[in-house]
Amino acid sequence: MDFIKGIPTSNKKNAILVVVDRFTKYSHFIAFSHPATTLTVAQLFLDHIHKLHGMPTHISSDRDRVFLSEMWQELFTMLGTKLQYSTSYHPQTDGQTERVNQCLETYLRCICNARPKDWSNWLPLAEFWYNTNFHLSLKLTPFEALYGYKPPHLPAAAYFKEVQTEARDMLEQRKQLTELIKDNLTLAQERMKRFAEHSRTDRTFEVGDQVYLKLQPYRQNSVAFRKNLKLDAKFYGPLEVLEKVRPVAYKIQLPEDSKIYPVFHVSLLKKHLKRKHQTINVLPTQLPEGSFPIYLLAILNKQTIKRAGTHIYQVLIQ
Repeated sequence: MDFIKGIPTSNKKNAILVVVDRFTKYSHFIAFSHPATTLTVAQLFLDHIHKLHGMPTHISSDRDRVFLSEMWQELFTMLGTKLQYSTSYHPQTDGQTERVNQCLETYLRCICNARPKDWSNWLPLAEFWYNTNFHLSLKLTPFEALYGYKPPHLPAAAYFKEVQTEARDMLEQRKQLTELIKDNLTLAQERMKRFAEHSRTDRTFEVGDQVYLKLQPYRQNSVAFRKNLKLDAKFYGPLEVLEKVRPVAYKIQLPEDSKIYPVFHVSLLKKHLKRKHQTINVLPTQLPEGSFPIYLLAILNKQTIKRAGTHIYQVLIQ
């Protein structure tokens, strides 16, 4: 589940609730008026999702104030649904909903470019368009994955001669379709995992370790105030690891006045390494003849030489 906000008002609606089924990839686009209360969103879920699919076992979402409210958590806890929230500044946790949002925005942008305030009139067709398009992971359309037959693009009369009358064949075909979807989803997940892990390094931390936190530009100013967002350091710390929430998420000890959630993905953390060398701050008054370049290499940090560049390094040697 996710929200699309910041769109023009159309028929007194200015936001969209996007709900995606993790198995069939079938999506629902629900227009509503923002700001909305937790009770309003829960009623939208009941009117548009529960009546068609029943109560889900898990719901993945970001940390919107509606999803974090006590009423929302208590309601779905009583209904037996487990709520899973995304890690801070790691949208990959709920990546498929973020991708559906981009597809929907592109569709509405193309259709409603001349009259953007008419987007709510096109939203039902946008939902049918997305659910009847071929999905690469499923190897078929979400419509067919959910209902078991191809979407009726042609008039229904064209299919009357080919209707199956035996219930056994229908159930067997449905079973084969379900197994096919599972196999295709497994292959797609393995492919995405392989591409994601190609440039990913294995990072593990223990409770009590000191780490640096990568701050997002123009955000997270409550952790560390930076005058120049372009030139200031990207990492802040060192900070102490308090808890290992998940294999790839850790809870960090942030300053008391910070206003962000303290759980971060490992990609935003870097281990603090203690210095193994001592820096010489005072140069000797006299040096042996011809030993200045060697002494310079000994006192300069390797990273300093690397950042200085070849030209400046040659000038120093000369």
